[in-house]
Amino acid sequence: MTVKAMTSKEVTKKVFNKESLFILDVRNESDFQDWKIEGKNFDYLNVPYFDLLDGVEGIIDRIPTDQDVLVVCAKEGSSIMIADMLSEVGRTVSYLTGGMKAWSEHLEPVKVGDLHDGGEIYQFVRIGKGCLSYAVVSNGEIAIIDSTRMTSIYLEFAESIGAKITHVFDTHLHADHISGGRILAEKTNATYWLPPKDATEVTFKYQPLEGGNEVTIGNTTITIHALYSPGHTIGSTSFVVDEKFLLSGDILFIDSIGRPDLAGMAEDWVGDLRESLYIRYRELSEELIVLPAHFMIIDELNADGSVSEKLGTLYAKNHGLNIEDEIEFRKLVSENLPPQPNAYQEIRETNMGKIMPDKEKQREMEIGPNRCAVR
Repeated sequence: MTVKAMTSKEVTKKVFNKESLFILDVRNESDFQDWKIEGKNFDYLNVPYFDLLDGVEGIIDRIPTDQDVLVVCAKEGSSIMIADMLSEVGRTVSYLTGGMKAWSEHLEPVKVGDLHDGGEIYQFVRIGKGCLSYAVVSNGEIAIIDSTRMTSIYLEFAESIGAKITHVFDTHLHADHISGGRILAEKTNATYWLPPKDATEVTFKYQPLEGGNEVTIGNTTITIHALYSPGHTIGSTSFVVDEKFLLSGDILFIDSIGRPDLAGMAEDWVGDLRESLYIRYRELSEELIVLPAHFMIIDELNADGSVSEKLGTLYAKNHGLNIEDEIEFRKLVSENLPPQPNAYQEIRETNMGKIMPDKEKQREMEIGPNRCAVR
């Protein structure tokens, strides 16, 4: 039997459509426990590659014959070998093209809404990492918000709709992934915006993004209002787009709230976080559709694969927005933090322009799940 390759895009479609998939993950157990491909109807078997070198007979009875089977490893090579071994004993299986490295880098564009002048807003779902970036499109112009380092997807997207990227924003100085904002702005001659309170150590030029900034994209009616909302970082800035969408950065998620400790300032910034969520955001319309910069769990995906919810619904359902006692809030935020993101200090320095790791090093720095939220 011929072993088939399955791309990250094909796996993403199965995630979005809640299809069944059996994954044989041949990475080490610790790597699998830390981070795996997640799907609503996915089943898993984790057996390290080294345990299968003498043959797959020991696991053959655990490999189903009534659903698609995908063999996964870190880079692809080991999964091809194991998939071939399974094929030789009569099983129909696929392997993941590019392995978990490719899964970490895949971006899936999903249209999340129309703007009232005919413009559109798209969400780029980085399904394997939980990162969300955005394109606001109006009258041949595009603003990209919270770009990943995989800038080619945004350039290809712009070309496919015949539009030009004119503005690039980062809501804050990211610590869990490498921003592509500065590179994307250089490639397109766009204006790069960054909150100045997060940019005190950056080594490059940028346009200071501050609360009250208004940036027009395309038609004059599409205006992005910047809203200063510190807490995840001291410069964290949200955007209200077209009086309809709230791009909340890493301050507010669908199922949780942002963590304030990634610059070692949890005690100092937890008060800012509370003020942003409990005072500044409270003044906004509950009809605004929240579009965060990350999602934590697969359950946060909507039916079309997008991640969004009305602000009013989050105030009703998100536990992090319903802690009246300030001491209890401080306790939640300081005691319910997941491990620090991999290489987060190096990622911050890369995003400041202080260091310039090569492409392979950047990949290694980002491997693993995002950890931007309070649990």
